[in-house]
Amino acid sequence: MLVLGRSQVESLLRVDALIDALAAAMADFSAGRASVPDRVAALVPERDGFLAAMPGFLPSAGVLMTKLVSLFPHNDGVRLPTHQALIVAFDPDTGEPAALLDGTAITAARTGACSALSARLLAREDATVLAVLGTGVQAGSHARAICRVRPIRQIRVAGRNPAKAAALAEELSAVLEAEVRAVAGYAEALDGADIAAATTHAVEPVIRRPWLTPGVHITSVGFNPAGREVDDATVADALVCVESRQAVLAPYPAGSNDLLTPIRDGLITADHVHAELGELVAGTKPGRTSPDQITLYKSVGTAVQDAAAAALVLASARERSIGEQITLR
Repeated sequence: MLVLGRSQVESLLRVDALIDALAAAMADFSAGRASVPDRVAALVPERDGFLAAMPGFLPSAGVLMTKLVSLFPHNDGVRLPTHQALIVAFDPDTGEPAALLDGTAITAARTGACSALSARLLAREDATVLAVLGTGVQAGSHARAICRVRPIRQIRVAGRNPAKAAALAEELSAVLEAEVRAVAGYAEALDGADIAAATTHAVEPVIRRPWLTPGVHITSVGFNPAGREVDDATVADALVCVESRQAVLAPYPAGSNDLLTPIRDGLITADHVHAELGELVAGTKPGRTSPDQITLYKSVGTAVQDAAAAALVLASARERSIGEQITLR
């Protein structure tokens, strides 16, 4: 069995290739060519955390895998990632365990890359100003990935901790051509932004309708069972797209409060979800229809994304003879 650590996974993943692989994977998923059940989780209420299992089979990539991912939001205070994961890949012909990969790096990369895919499909082509809400791993991943699909010239970073926002802005300035600066709050970051990437653990919405500029594309990947990132008015006014209707509308821990709450309160219905990303990729559903339209991609994450990323990593590792072979028997 091939074993790959985090630094090896990071060195093997290429953002552009990942975005393209995710487009194909999401199209397969929406067309019913992939098997991806809802995730299940064991709750750890004392730490507001959980351990989830996310199995998936992506035949086009030849990947049968499962991800085990923990979400422990208080890790931010002890300098550990809030999301930590392992991926186990199996031989799709025999079911034999074939590889063990760090899943933390894959989770960070595929989430940002799929948001970038949503921007490629839905954001205005002349989008140049990006608001990044949040200061963690996903904030950096989103900034780097979205800059690959749109001509971003200015990035504004906002978070609860001004020092962390400043540190992330400095980090991104060193690797991106855009002007990057930390700002005082979410409203300031969103003022005039063409794309907004919400990557928080917010209880109260960080995306609010009065703060938005016409035509903005919003990506929201944050998850908090006690809250949400996007307010009702934004959801109601936006063209809403998701990875999976079934997953985003499922009960906790699979679904999203950003959509479930306004549905529960009668402000929208489940039919307000316009399309899955795979339908946009395949052209079976239209995307943006006007320059001033607000578009929203609400992500909850699916195993098909992890499978697509794992396929790229494993192919590159085998081609370059990277990783350690171990025997379990």
